[in-house]
Amino acid sequence: MALDSSEQPGPPIAKFESMLRTDDVYFFDAEDFEEIIHHYLNHGKVSLAKKAIKMGLQQHPNSLDIRLLDVEVMVFENEFDLAEGVLDELQILEPNNEEIFVQRANIQSKQDNHLAAIALLHQALEMTDDVVDLYSLLGMEYLFIDDYTMARKCFIRCLEADPEDYASLYNTIYCYEFLDEHEGAISYLNTYLDSNPYCQIAWHQLGKQYFAVKMYPEALAAFDFAIISDDSFLGAYFEKGKVLEKLGRYEEAIENYNTTTELEDPTSHAYLRIGKCYEQLDRPEKARYYFYLTVHEDPLLDKGWLAITDHYLKKKDYQKAQEYIDKALSIDGENAIYWKRSGMIHKALKQVHEADFAFKQATELGNYEVDTWLNWAEILCECDELEAAEVVLRQGCEFHPESAELQYQLAGVYLRQHFPDKGKRTLQKALKEAPDKYPYFETRFPEISRALWVQRLLRESGKASK
Repeated sequence: MALDSSEQPGPPIAKFESMLRTDDVYFFDAEDFEEIIHHYLNHGKVSLAKKAIKMGLQQHPNSLDIRLLDVEVMVFENEFDLAEGVLDELQILEPNNEEIFVQRANIQSKQDNHLAAIALLHQALEMTDDVVDLYSLLGMEYLFIDDYTMARKCFIRCLEADPEDYASLYNTIYCYEFLDEHEGAISYLNTYLDSNPYCQIAWHQLGKQYFAVKMYPEALAAFDFAIISDDSFLGAYFEKGKVLEKLGRYEEAIENYNTTTELEDPTSHAYLRIGKCYEQLDRPEKARYYFYLTVHEDPLLDKGWLAITDHYLKKKDYQKAQEYIDKALSIDGENAIYWKRSGMIHKALKQVHEADFAFKQATELGNYEVDTWLNWAEILCECDELEAAEVVLRQGCEFHPESAELQYQLAGVYLRQHFPDKGKRTLQKALKEAPDKYPYFETRFPEISRALWVQRLLRESGKASK
């Protein structure tokens, strides 16, 4: 198997590179050539690997391992037919060499024939006792076909053979998460930690699983153990901060986020969370300071721009809010959340046409939330664009047929357009499905709500105004 890419070049590699700088030709053992080739492949230096393979085959033409490395390069360069031809020759010589089946599986995988690759890897498993790498490859193939249950089984087999195979640990938990089996992940991680009590990665993953199921005290304890195992574990401090936020312990959360900025270069996400904590502590100016740091650190982080915008929205400083949402849109004009916030700001500023355009952009970019349709329709009603408001509300109802607010607003729009039958039917439907939401209608259409026939409907629904 390949050497770790972080390994320093050994004497054979230094000798080989010295040879390349001269006209001399040195002799190497076949094992030395394998080390040299692995080194170059792991560092992405394919042309040098090919030179080593060529020379290796000149000096050791019968070396099966060097020829297999030659096949690996062929597969990397998508020369599948050529690679298959060499593998056919090698299989005649060594029909039970598992690496031949691994390379055939690699070829099938690169051609998206994952079931065929899986079958070949299972054949390879029957030929060797060294199964860790094979199960890892199998797990990845099962991931390609979205079989997360089988993928998880393979990665667990890897961990049984090598508990410090952290890539397989991450992949195992990823499978649990994708299957939405957080309790299963918690059970597995606790069992794993019984045998590996100082594994900071497992404690960190356990904390995240507890967080996902809102078991915050347990999550906090898990992240504390991760930090005890490795007091420089950046991710554990950050995740611990998130738990402390959920528990309302904002000062402690800030301390943990600040620790992440001290351990490594500050991140925009840490600054954003610190700002959010200061918001909760009712220290808006301190919050604003960290929101500015957020966008300075990462101008493309939409949550940072939204945080500044919302800061000014809370202060009802709509002009400032507009200034910052415009900056955000100049960076990413395809962001539906930016456009929605822009619509809200223009609505507050009574800028009808701008708000109409912004809400339209938001929905075209995929923001179909109930309040988007409601606010868009409201601004159209305010400028007496009732037909357009009706179209918007009907679209909203298609996405959210269960929304009583959309039904109540649509009923009001029908009635203002003098469509009494449509209006009455829609209002009756809304009253039947959500009588407790009637105040929404009453607030927006007070003149209609005072009509005798509406009062009669209310009495029949048991919601007459007192």
